[in-house]
Amino acid sequence: MSLFQTALNMCQLALAARRQTPGAVLTREDIVDNVDQVLALAMFSRDVDREALIAALEQSFTIWSNDPTSLSNDDDHIPWLSQRRGSIDWRFWNRYRLYLIHNQKLAPAAVENIERVSDEVLGRIEDPERDGVWDRRGLVMGNVQSGKTGTYTGLICKAADAGYKVIIVLAGLHNNLRSQTQIRLDEGFLGYKAAPLGRGGATFHATGVAEYGTNAKADSVTNRNDRGDFSKAVAKHFAIHPGGNPLLFVVKKNATVLRNLLGWINGSADSTDPETGRRYHREVPLLVIDDEADQASVDTKSGAFLENGEPDEDHDPAKINGLIRRLLMAFGRSAYVGFTATPFANIYIHEQSRTRELGDDLFPRSFIVNLPAPSNYAGAARIFGIVEDEDAGLEAMEPLPVVRLLSDHAESLEPTETEGWMPPKLTGTVNHVPLHDGERRVPPSLRRALLSFLLSTTVRSIRETAPLFNSMLVHVVRFTAVQEIVREEVARELSDVTSRLINGDGARRPTVLEELESLWESDFVPTTAAFGGSHVLPEWDSVVQHLPVIAQSIKVQAINGSARDALDYETHRETGLNVIAIGGDKLSRGLTLEGLTVSYFLRCSRMYDTLMQMGRWFGYKEYYLDVCRLYTTQDLYSWFQHIAAATEELRLEFDHMVQIGASPKEYGLKVRSHPLMLVTSAVKMRNGTELRLSYAGDISETILFDTGRPAAVNRDVARRFVARLGAPDSGSKTGGHTWLRRVGVEEILEFLREYQTHPEARRADARLLTRYIRQQNEQGELVEWTVRLASSSLASASDVSTLFGGLAVGTIKRDYFGEEIDGRYTVRRLVNPSDEACDLDEGEIEMALEQTEADWRGSKRKNKSEEPPTSPSGSAVRRVRDKRRGVLILYPLDGADARTGADPVIGIAVSFPASDTAKPISYTVNNTFLGLGDYDEL
Repeated sequence: MSLFQTALNMCQLALAARRQTPGAVLTREDIVDNVDQVLALAMFSRDVDREALIAALEQSFTIWSNDPTSLSNDDDHIPWLSQRRGSIDWRFWNRYRLYLIHNQKLAPAAVENIERVSDEVLGRIEDPERDGVWDRRGLVMGNVQSGKTGTYTGLICKAADAGYKVIIVLAGLHNNLRSQTQIRLDEGFLGYKAAPLGRGGATFHATGVAEYGTNAKADSVTNRNDRGDFSKAVAKHFAIHPGGNPLLFVVKKNATVLRNLLGWINGSADSTDPETGRRYHREVPLLVIDDEADQASVDTKSGAFLENGEPDEDHDPAKINGLIRRLLMAFGRSAYVGFTATPFANIYIHEQSRTRELGDDLFPRSFIVNLPAPSNYAGAARIFGIVEDEDAGLEAMEPLPVVRLLSDHAESLEPTETEGWMPPKLTGTVNHVPLHDGERRVPPSLRRALLSFLLSTTVRSIRETAPLFNSMLVHVVRFTAVQEIVREEVARELSDVTSRLINGDGARRPTVLEELESLWESDFVPTTAAFGGSHVLPEWDSVVQHLPVIAQSIKVQAINGSARDALDYETHRETGLNVIAIGGDKLSRGLTLEGLTVSYFLRCSRMYDTLMQMGRWFGYKEYYLDVCRLYTTQDLYSWFQHIAAATEELRLEFDHMVQIGASPKEYGLKVRSHPLMLVTSAVKMRNGTELRLSYAGDISETILFDTGRPAAVNRDVARRFVARLGAPDSGSKTGGHTWLRRVGVEEILEFLREYQTHPEARRADARLLTRYIRQQNEQGELVEWTVRLASSSLASASDVSTLFGGLAVGTIKRDYFGEEIDGRYTVRRLVNPSDEACDLDEGEIEMALEQTEADWRGSKRKNKSEEPPTSPSGSAVRRVRDKRRGVLILYPLDGADARTGADPVIGIAVSFPASDTAKPISYTVNNTFLGLGDYDEL
């Protein structure tokens, strides 16, 4: 261990102890004083960089995280943790905590966060010593690459201390992810390397937490080998029965594996249900941790509900879903906790879905816990930024300067392009040969990414002294045969760079060093300068000296279903590893690429959860975030930015539901839609065959338009509608025109029946809007409407007064968002927030502003504005509006923007007041969705 690391450890221990004092707040002066005291010791007579030590400690001790928040349903739950806490011997947890601090070098705030979260979840599952039959189902929402494994390891440790006897971890779909999870649990929970039965299994190979105590005993049925999963052979030779030491299983979500496990569990069951004959363990408490709970665990089969809306007791669910439910039914006392960063599929599980044989579906009916990201986490919002959306409560966040846009992977960027190295539409699929300029070589952008990885790895080797992992991700296609060609091309390119660094370039110009120096000066120097703070680049001369050695250390590996290569970080723990990983599905979810610095990403998906899970570059990179790079396309950048906003909005909605005391079944009704993407796959969004939404307190706006015949129809519909309304109550080209609180609901419904929304606009569907309005009319709500015709006074606005009976109206400009496709016009946001308040009087506006200010004061967002808001937000406007009133806004969008020439495109927004009587409305999302007629027939 270096002197610097020794000094850092000593300072961290002293400061962590000081931080435990009630009310203690560490300042920079405290850190400086502590550093000076430690460096005054004789053992540090040699130079230790004082400023670097202070900077490292500032990063560790200024990290913060909000407390986890929860939605819960405590029916048949008895609070227990606070009463039992003092009597529990926390052997597993205490040694894991020491391991995190000393071996994993986690910041104190990160360790405290794991402790808070594990306590929160442990308290919401049942006391393992509680008598009787009980069954808890919960979900923990984290962030991609945010340390979920470390969090549920902490939960497992505390659950074992409390008395849970069987712990099953469902660890993904692939052997390498299962093995990686087993290794993490060997180190953090077991304290030894679990070995295969009959092959040295009795030999104790201590690891991880064993350094901090060996008095915590647990048995593992599975092991870290690639084939260490549960099997019939294991079941045949494993003689331990549940009920003694905690028993750990780390298994894949594989039907054969789960059947084998069920067979062994049922074979040792001690009780029989007299009604069904089902064998089960009556008094052995079970904890199931479902890692990536939205993958494979969700029932994707249709038919879970009968035509009358009742659950089908004989429904046969998807295999993995059914087997997980059988596992839970095999124990009289069970707790199921799903972990995921993309909970979209899980919150769409129908809370009433159940069968006679398998019991309830996996909807998290007991609790949903939201894990806030620590301040040092680099997630989608931080990397891609967020566009301000006052209505959704989203404040602007500038993106980090680490994304580099590329376009040389294809001949053109049209979605139908088939030519180029890796075009958007591959032809020949598995037979595709990536060619650039007719040759089997990487495009310039990928070469630049390779050079960036060489520089990033070199910078880290100079900055940091411990053995390091540095990874580069190349994720461009799912086909393994094509991945192998990419691997060959990347390896050839890297070999050429390495050879020229060692042996010289001959007559080739520019030289490799000239290329690297140019990239250094044009990219790395200004980017690190933009980060500021403790991020400082080494001198270029020092980088040059290290480049040849670093280049020779880099391995190129394919990570896919047919590859023998594996990212075996464990065997390189003492030496470090520099690797370029080329793959597809195995790199798409769960698998951690340690020290990921550079990503080259072209792999498209039109589903929020899939695309987010592909983002392996998220995580904790505070020491080297300035040298990280993501090479991707403009469209993917835009999509990730949209998903970041949708995810942030979902978390804000979660916080709001926590404040009003909502239960898990009321969550998930609002997920921001995207004109070209799905929240998750349609089969995962089935509630039986339905998906539910509510418009209460919400605004629905059209952001996707067909510029063909429907656009012409909508212009005529708008013209006739405005003509029927007569003269407005107020208006001008500058301020728009308003018909204030005097339009009848039948006029609104007639307009919506005639207006044609785009078939892919799921929430902004005129038929759904009509259904909701009718439903609320039965409650005496939404009977009085204000209509606003928005207008622009810009000199460049086209005059469309003739369309609206001579009313002075100028078209409104909204730029294209995302891909430009013929016949389609897409915008990011339609509504101007001030338009939504057009029906409020002065007193209501004042009330809405007060609520907006209260929301601002109560916000825990780390990047919220320093100054209070000066105008009411859209959500506050809708909260103060009377339930009897709705607002319809018409937006004549500039035809030039929409590529329709002089003809405007008519967008609409419908603003609904909050309501305590509103019920969700349902609509199908199966393959016949787009062909359905009247939604009232559903």
